[in-house]
Amino acid sequence: MKYAINVPNFGDYHHPDTVAELAADAEDAGWDGFFTWDHLQWDGPMGDTAVNLATVATMTRRIKIGPMVCPLPRRRPWKVAMEAISLDHLSKGRFILGVGLGAPPEEYTKFGEDANARLRADKLDESLNIIKGLWSGETFSFRGKHYQLDEVTYGKPYQEEIPIWVAGFLPSTRPLYRAARYDGVSPGRNWPEAFTVEDLGKVIRIIEKRRGSMDNYDIVVSGESPGDPEKGAETLAPWIDVGATWWSENINTWRGSVEEMRDRVEAGPPRA
Repeated sequence: MKYAINVPNFGDYHHPDTVAELAADAEDAGWDGFFTWDHLQWDGPMGDTAVNLATVATMTRRIKIGPMVCPLPRRRPWKVAMEAISLDHLSKGRFILGVGLGAPPEEYTKFGEDANARLRADKLDESLNIIKGLWSGETFSFRGKHYQLDEVTYGKPYQEEIPIWVAGFLPSTRPLYRAARYDGVSPGRNWPEAFTVEDLGKVIRIIEKRRGSMDNYDIVVSGESPGDPEKGAETLAPWIDVGATWWSENINTWRGSVEEMRDRVEAGPPRA
């Protein structure tokens, strides 16, 4: 099991200095990853996720970093591909690309974009094909329903392959089929429904049936654990038993003040 924290890109966590300092604290406290949300509209100040991750990359040396998750249907996939390559080089191969449809739908409609779920899913699949093609370092062309590229060449990432984690929310299964084609899954349920250990078992069975094996595949569960190591171990034990490989600690304003959340980060991961 590996341990990360995740923070919003708005409100108290919008500023790159705040995010970078918290990431440095997380690394010192023994966490394995630092992930940031990627929203365009919320109440209060917003921070650009790619910029914030760049500051995190320069303030850390060991932990994995990345967006959790990047809503590809509202991004140009070639721009995301370039940002990922740059962040992977800046972090010396520590970048993970988390992707999904994006929520809530208002983050599309407020900017005059179509929030239809099937349309977003189709754009997501085309975007992933484009990103993988551009990461190859070879001249790449693409002809899809939504995107077209003519003989574009990018440099390769620092890593041989940047891992891609795909978000998938029950009861829908199509996102899980998509996740099975890549390197990891970040499962859940639409708020306010709670994602359970039993749900995780169902997710793993679906993906394993598609993949045939769960070797070298990450399963990321998000939640809250106490700072006390023994109590934290009790919280995580059922998730580990089912098959989770990453625990992502929710660090945000709804849970507590920035000072309280910094204390939780500095207390370190549960180490179940």
